Formats: sequence, structure tokens, C-alpha cells
Amino acid sequence: MKREAYKGEGIMATNQRLLQIIKVLRRYSFISNFYHQTNPDQVRHALEALGPAFIKLGQILSTRPDLVSPAYIQELQQLQDDAPVDDYDTIVAMYEAETGQTITEAFATFEKTPFASASIGQCHRATLPNGEAVVVKFQHPAVAELVEVDLKLFKRAVKLIAKVPSEATKVVDLPEVFDELARSLRSEIDGEHEVANGQRFYELNQGRGVFVVPKVYPAESSSRILVNEAMAGQSIKTLFDNHDPALNQQVGQAIIENFLQQVFDDHFFHADPHPGNLLYREATAAELQQTQVTKEQQHQVGRVTVAYQKADSLPPFRLVYLDFGMMGEISPELADGIAQIVVSLVQKDPYTVSRTVLAVCNRTVDVDESQFTRQLAQFIEPYLERDLAQIDLTTMMFEIMQLCQTNHLQMKPEVTMLMKAFGTLEGTVAKLDPSVSMLAVAKPFAMRYLKQHLDLKTMATEQLFNVVQTYQAMTTLPKRVSHFLDGLLNGEQRLKLELSDQQKILHSLHKMVNLLATSLILAAVIMGSSIMVAASHEHPAIYHFAVFAYGTSLVVILGMLILGAWRRWRKK
Repeated sequence: MKREAYKGEGIMATNQRLLQIIKVLRRYSFISNFYHQTNPDQVRHALEALGPAFIKLGQILSTRPDLVSPAYIQELQQLQDDAPVDDYDTIVAMYEAETGQTITEAFATFEKTPFASASIGQCHRATLPNGEAVVVKFQHPAVAELVEVDLKLFKRAVKLIAKVPSEATKVVDLPEVFDELARSLRSEIDGEHEVANGQRFYELNQGRGVFVVPKVYPAESSSRILVNEAMAGQSIKTLFDNHDPALNQQVGQAIIENFLQQVFDDHFFHADPHPGNLLYREATAAELQQTQVTKEQQHQVGRVTVAYQKADSLPPFRLVYLDFGMMGEISPELADGIAQIVVSLVQKDPYTVSRTVLAVCNRTVDVDESQFTRQLAQFIEPYLERDLAQIDLTTMMFEIMQLCQTNHLQMKPEVTMLMKAFGTLEGTVAKLDPSVSMLAVAKPFAMRYLKQHLDLKTMATEQLFNVVQTYQAMTTLPKRVSHFLDGLLNGEQRLKLELSDQQKILHSLHKMVNLLATSLILAAVIMGSSIMVAASHEHPAIYHFAVFAYGTSLVVILGMLILGAWRRWRKK
């Protein structure tokens, strides 16, 4: 893939770079392909041609199932970059400028040659003075500045393209989509943001079952440098061709259970859990002695509390999470809604699924809730007739999001991030053990979460109060109905009925009436002009006026026909 020449060092003027961006976007029909979700390979080539900022934008897009189809997600995950490696002198100067220390002061050993390099940075192996092995990730020089320049230029290009009339620019708010992706990109290249994420994830997941998390060293890190504990292990992909189904099932089960703990217990989860960010290794001799509490109960006997715990040995392997640049966080209220969706899917209750999806969406305009509930229930019914293991979760979620957008509903960003992570994990687990169902494993977690957050005493009190109120209302119902009917007969009450899609019907009727009135007026003008032309040969002024009116009517009719044809063409 040939990269468009761009060094960002003053060699290319800003306007030239803007023209280059527009040229590449048009060459690969980027806007049209993106809107219609066609030719994902062309979109990937366009992003690769435009450099690091656009590659990272594409990678972020691959985490947004609300914006791109499963085919696009799969294609954009293949984005690659041939970024040049920074020399050792550049790395030395950057580290000293960022931390105030030299590399020789901060590290006992430091490998001058990076073992990995990507669009944003490169990684070196090193050892701290206390002997701990670490990985040092350096951001390429001027990446932040180049990203800002490209984002500003890309925003200008998007605004220019958005002014070109097309179905894509009419339906999709391109500047708004761009702003949201740009915020995600700026967050990802901020090293301090990743340090905070890594520390929080370490505190929550280190030693949780079979999971191990690399320690972050904030004192040695900065906004452009990240120092993490070096972790042993191989990519989880090495197990895809493994011929030990029992091991794969254990690994798949552990991954799902840990992720559900992140969502329902921590409300803070890894948003990019693809196989490259998950390592597998065998447990050490010391780790084989570790146990995990699998059951815990408490009983009150008089004034004495009796606690009971059951601990089981952990499996003979460990799993490692890497890369904390993209994390998700949800509120407890949102976790409640997600738990209800999971339980409703497992219980095959399409109506409750529809109502709960409404609760986790933002509304861009007034929404016909009954229509959406009916449409989603009809759509999801075929999925619910299948076994849980046969449901393609990624495709189902994408189609639900498309249905939401059709009904002017917008999934909250944290929900779409969670759904993407859920879908990514499902794909990984399916390759490990096709018999494991994400939804089946999620059900007990969701049920437990809902039970833990239900205040049964308060609910019982509220229900009792509602029963009393209902009883009191029922005793007065016959009298109220009688008064209402009397009011209708006497003209004191009015009954208002509202049709479904009433505004659309009235708008269409209004257009029809206007068209009919215009047609009658034009017909009257043509008829009157014809009569005047025929009867005014001896009166030139009247004759010319009648010809002018006749010609004007024909021009108006022709204009209406052209306008109607153009509108029909725009809708295709």
C-alpha cells in the first residue's frame, strides 16, 4: 500500500495537505462507501494512504458497531502501518525532556532496538534498577502535533464534502461523527490517560482468578512515554488451533466471567479485548498453590454470625490483559439496564428487550415508542427462537443499532463501546470453544447483579402502597365513568384521538392540498388566457397580457415537473 508523502515538517503546505486528503477521500469514494457500508477494503486503503492519524481513526472506528457494519469492523482491524523506527538518539533526547532523567539513570538495562513499532509509537525492553523487567513505549516525535494538524484538515475536508448534496450527507451528520472520533483519538494518544487507566485496571483485576495485569510505573512515565511491567506469555491466538478442548473451554469460561465482573462489579472494562491484547501462559509453581473463593455464605445464629467459604484450586494457566488506552465505564443505572437486556434475551422476552433498549438510548427527536417496540420485537423474534450458542451476537447488535437509528434513537457511547467489546470477546471465545455461549454465561451474572441491587423490603412496601391506591381508585371508578359520560353528552368533555404517524399524514395531506390548489389556479389562468387570446385580437394590450399569462403558466408547470423529477431522483 503506497503511503501519500507527508512528513509534517513544513515541506508540504497546509493547503496542499488538505487537497491531498480530499483527493484520497474521493479516489476511494470514502464518503459514499462509508455511508452505504460497501467496499470496506477501499476505506481501509484510504486510511492507510493518509498516515498515522487516519490509521488510528480507523482502528477507533473498528470499535464502533453503531457506526460500521461487522464487515467493516473486521476489515478495519487489519489496518497496518509502515511507520519508520526512531533512532536511539531521538529516544534518549525525548526521555530526558519528558522526565528530567537520562535513560541510564532510570534503567539498569535498555535495549536500543525496539521490538515493536506502530503508527503512534514504538516499544523497547528495559530493566529497572531493582531488577524488574519493563516495557517502555515511546510516542513518535511530533505525533501529537501531526495528529492535531491532520484532524483540523480532515475536519475541513469533511465540511467541504458535507456541502455536496447527496443522500449520505443528508442522513449522516458527518461533522458530529468526526468530532466524536477525534475526541477518542486524542484520548488514546494521551499517555497520562493510559497510565491512569492501567493503574485502575491493575487494582481491580490483578490476581482476580487466573488474571494477571501488568503494573504501571507512573514515576517513569509521562504524556508521551509509558512504562509497564514486562509480561511473559503468548497471544491467546496460539490456542485457536489447540487440540485440548477441556483447556480451551476453561480459558473461554474464564475470559467471559472476568469480563462480566468488569462490567457488573467494577463498571469499568477493557474496551478493546482482541486476541492481541490477551496473553496466555502456564502458571508458575507458586501460582499453582493459589486458590479462589467460589462460594461464600453468612448465617446469623442469635447474636453470632457464622461465615462459610469454599475455596477451589485455580486452573494451571494465567491470562494477561495488555493495552489500556481504550477503556469503558458505565454508571450503575446503565449496568441495571444492560443486566435486564441480558436476562430478557436469555428468557426470550422480546417486549422487555425492546423497552429496555429504549432506556439505554438517547433520543434525537420525538420517538414513536410503540412503533419501535413493535419493530424491535418483530426483528428479534427469529433470534430468540435459536439456541443461545447459535446467535451471532455481533450481527444482531449491529442490526439493532441500525433499527435504533431509523427510529431516531442513538445508543449511548458507553453502551456501543460495551457492545463492541462484548462482540470481540464472543469472536475470541467462539474460536476457543464454539460450545460456550456468551449469553448463557452472562445470565447468572446479570441475575445476581439484579438481585443484589433490589431492595426487597422497599419494593414490598411500594407494592403494598400501590395495591391500596388501586383499591381506592377502583371503588370510585363507576362514579367517575358515569360523570365522564355525562360530560361527553353535555359537551363539557372532549375526547381526543390521535392517529399513529399523524404528523406525517397531515404533512402529506397538506402537500396534496397545496398541489391541488396550485393546479386549479394554473388551469384557471390557462383557460382564462386562452379565452382572452381568442377574443382580444383588436385589443393588443389585452392580447399580449393574455399571452404572457399563458406562457408564465406553462413555465410554472414545466418547473413543477422538473422539481418533482429531481426530488424523486434524490430519493433513489
